[in-house]
Amino acid sequence: MTDQARVLVVDDTPQNARLLEAMLAPRGYTVLLAHSGADGLAKVHSERPDLVLLDILMPDMNGYEVCRRLRDDPATRLLPVVMLTSSGDQDKVEAIEAGADDFIARPFNAPELLSRVRSLLRIKQYHDTIQAQAAELAEWNRTLEERVQSQVAQLEGLDRLRRFFSPQVAEIILSGGNEMLATHRSEVTIVFCDLRGFTAFSSTAEPEDVMSVLNQFYDAVGGLIVSYQATLEQFAGDSVMSIFNDPVACADHTAQAVRMALDVRDRTTALSHGWRAKGYDLDVGTGIADGYATLGRVGFEGRFDYRATGTVVNLASRLCSQAQGAPRAYASVRDLVDVESVGPLQLKGFHEPVQAFNVVRIKAMASEDSAV
Repeated sequence: MTDQARVLVVDDTPQNARLLEAMLAPRGYTVLLAHSGADGLAKVHSERPDLVLLDILMPDMNGYEVCRRLRDDPATRLLPVVMLTSSGDQDKVEAIEAGADDFIARPFNAPELLSRVRSLLRIKQYHDTIQAQAAELAEWNRTLEERVQSQVAQLEGLDRLRRFFSPQVAEIILSGGNEMLATHRSEVTIVFCDLRGFTAFSSTAEPEDVMSVLNQFYDAVGGLIVSYQATLEQFAGDSVMSIFNDPVACADHTAQAVRMALDVRDRTTALSHGWRAKGYDLDVGTGIADGYATLGRVGFEGRFDYRATGTVVNLASRLCSQAQGAPRAYASVRDLVDVESVGPLQLKGFHEPVQAFNVVRIKAMASEDSAV
């Protein structure tokens, strides 16, 4: 307890009260005076002292009764009380039975009085600290369930966020790195995968069968996009577009894209066989192109997507319809894959023919020839 502690002196004799004030005030204590038992109780509740020096003999209400009332009140039950007495041992016994913490006989011994005041105030300080900690703990416990529920809701929200965005974009949003999603230009590799024959199939098949095919296709391609750490740009009907090297950098992004495309081919070959067994004339085509694109967050408050635009996107899409690979992409991976040229292709939206290649296999690895 610091020297700024508040000490209430309750004594009906003004000379006694002034003597105690003269002892305590020079030591830095704030001394409050009450001249009767009733006045003392009132000031305890209005001034909230840290310690009470209480005379026993007072005309309206003696010190024993004042002390008992303080002990009966939960707010003052632990307030330090020192009884002041000029009588013998009987007063001391009654003082303790009334609830006093200590007693001091008159005439006062100043060093003894100050020592006992300091000791009781130190105990009061420990008590106040414990009370504050208990109150803090009680408040923490009171709000624990609310905080747990809030955190569970946040985790559920994060899970939903990852379902609507690619993992890379979701992680950037959650980490507060939204500036990485601002519109910018970057070199990327684009991979388009689509279902060949889907339009004709969906016009004649049952809706449940259409949904089943789409889910199988998305599951096969989407799982590989995640495992290769590409950015899922969108599901668009019967096609899936992914981006390598943005918004998270990817070393050898074109090589990674080609590896993923070959895995897509291997995984969807089994799907194609199953679809044909059911009479569905469906297949999966993949187109790859690399180059510069403009990328960024697009949408409106409440719903945003991450998009890429530019010639490289259109080229990958057009090659996907032909299931070939682009010449620039091939130049980046010529040491990685065996290819076969399919000659210049006249692609929609491109004025000049585009030299394209069919990826056959990763070099030094046997693989069935299949269009990608």
